[in-house]
Amino acid sequence: MLVLAGGALVLGFGIGYALRGSGLQLDTRGPAPDAHLNAAAARALLFTVQVNRPESIPSASVTLDGNDVTADADAAGDALVYRPPRLPDGTHRLTVSMDQPIVPWPARRTWVFTIDRRRPRITITGGLRGNYRDRPATLRGIVSEPVALTVDGRPVALQGRRFSVTFAHPPGSLVMLRATDLAGNRSGLRVRVGVVPRLPARPVRAVHVSAAAWADPALRAPVLRMVRSGLLTAVQLDLKDESGVVGYNSKVPLARRIGAVRPEYDLRKAVRQLHGMGVRVIGRVVCFRDPILSAWAWQHGRRDEVVQTPGGGEFNPAVGFTNFANPAVDAYNIAIAREAAKAGVDDILYDYVRRPDGPIDSMRFPGIRGTPQDGVVRFVARTAKALERTGAELGASVFGVAASRPDEVAQNIQRMAPYLDYVAPLVYPSHWGPGEYGVPDPNAEPGLIVQRSLKDFKAQTAGTGARVVPWLQDFDLGVHYGAPQVQAQINAARSLGIDEWILWNANVTYTTKGLRP
Repeated sequence: MLVLAGGALVLGFGIGYALRGSGLQLDTRGPAPDAHLNAAAARALLFTVQVNRPESIPSASVTLDGNDVTADADAAGDALVYRPPRLPDGTHRLTVSMDQPIVPWPARRTWVFTIDRRRPRITITGGLRGNYRDRPATLRGIVSEPVALTVDGRPVALQGRRFSVTFAHPPGSLVMLRATDLAGNRSGLRVRVGVVPRLPARPVRAVHVSAAAWADPALRAPVLRMVRSGLLTAVQLDLKDESGVVGYNSKVPLARRIGAVRPEYDLRKAVRQLHGMGVRVIGRVVCFRDPILSAWAWQHGRRDEVVQTPGGGEFNPAVGFTNFANPAVDAYNIAIAREAAKAGVDDILYDYVRRPDGPIDSMRFPGIRGTPQDGVVRFVARTAKALERTGAELGASVFGVAASRPDEVAQNIQRMAPYLDYVAPLVYPSHWGPGEYGVPDPNAEPGLIVQRSLKDFKAQTAGTGARVVPWLQDFDLGVHYGAPQVQAQINAARSLGIDEWILWNANVTYTTKGLRP
């Protein structure tokens, strides 16, 4: 028995070996098991069955999703090749079988694969609204199918089809979500994590007051009467003006070193007085137009702190534009802002936070990284960070055309706004050219040009956390401006839900009849 068993065992091995050596062998090529194929992979779909016994090819049978498609397969030497027609999305099964010599069962190969040409969908279900700038924000959503998901390039785990990602603070820029499904289809979604504006106790209604005007009782008194009459909720005082003069008793070392400090008033005393009357104090800092710093830096070999011509000369020395791409220039303006905030100033309002007017190829910014827009945004972001613990709000005065032409002076509203509490567009009707926003003569139609331009700014700042607090015109330039013109501008802003404004008059003489408590 043992011999028979051994003989049977040896015989079994011999038959198996003979079948392996002389039987049909298939070498197949096609999609991987349970593959998911996108549109490009589906177009390239090809099945190849190479055999060691070409005489078996005529016996081949090919079925696709249960249908016989043998007639559509081609014999090419020792291989059978099948290229399917365009298949619908879904799961498919292809089977190839061939008769084998000696044994009564066929050799068979089966592929199961899924075609998926659809891009995955990303749907945001929460977190786009109601966030506060100084608190964590959580973005929530759902995807249409299993995907690999990233948010700003970082992988995010899914809980089923749902996801959530928490930011320490709402991101200042748009957030990019990308989803890649099993077939390699990709989709992207760019969203803004909306921020709720930080509102003052009362809407800002202010007037511009220069340092010299505040020091002059004859000019200061009418402003204080406006405050007492309830016409104003804030007063804007110049901290550093267009001439580069720091008009209060600043202790910023560089300001004193370059002779910029020429005190007209005591800042802390002014803040106490205005706070005592129940109004906010807005400190205006003219940033990069700074003839004093520009001239001093040029004379002392610090020429990279100055905007230059392409040939290395000083760009428009009569105006004196400093270089926002220089860390020392940025630090100087931020130091003034921080000093004022610590003195109790409620808002820091930047002005001339831009590049000079004129063709961009006529000026050079030593040390710049990226574009002038990038440099301005970085400066605003650094200031916001520096003011975080002072409690002061941050605003930026911007050109009226910045909403539609951000390259003109490097003021990109959508990019700047997430770091600002408010944007203050200079929408003075006299400063618009004929035909802007479809208004033939903007200076003669103050309400219409202000409404149309502010509508653009309101759209640009939506969801950024920045309010719109426009600068309005209360001065004559080509057309006399009195109560009707001032009130027309205020009403135009109010028609858009903007109930805040700052009036400008370089001589600090204001039209009180155009205002109401």
